[in-house]
Amino acid sequence: MDNFRETLKALADETRLKLVTLLLSHDFCVGALAKHLGISEAAVSQHLQLLRKAGVVKGEKRGYYTHYTVDREVLKEAAKNLLELASRTPECQGDCRKRTAGEHQCCRKEGNSDV
Repeated sequence: MDNFRETLKALADETRLKLVTLLLSHDFCVGALAKHLGISEAAVSQHLQLLRKAGVVKGEKRGYYTHYTVDREVLKEAAKNLLELASRTPECQGDCRKRTAGEHQCCRKEGNSDV
């Protein structure tokens, strides 16, 4: 779950999400990414460092330049984890009585209509 959290944190920033989107269509070096996004190469490098640390992107040295690609398996794993999270059903906590299949009356106290 730590990798999942790191992946989500890395993708939560708008600029990093734009970087990943660009890299899904083509591999780019820092200079090309900076031109496409209209930000400095230093800013791109900092964003790429965080994305690399989370395992979202990988760099490959080609001559003088490093070209970056997205590790699609990391994105697929994050998507799978999000789907599992969204598919969870509520668990009963406290003193509960099942009313019908899949429906619970949890922690309800007399006169308390908030729960």
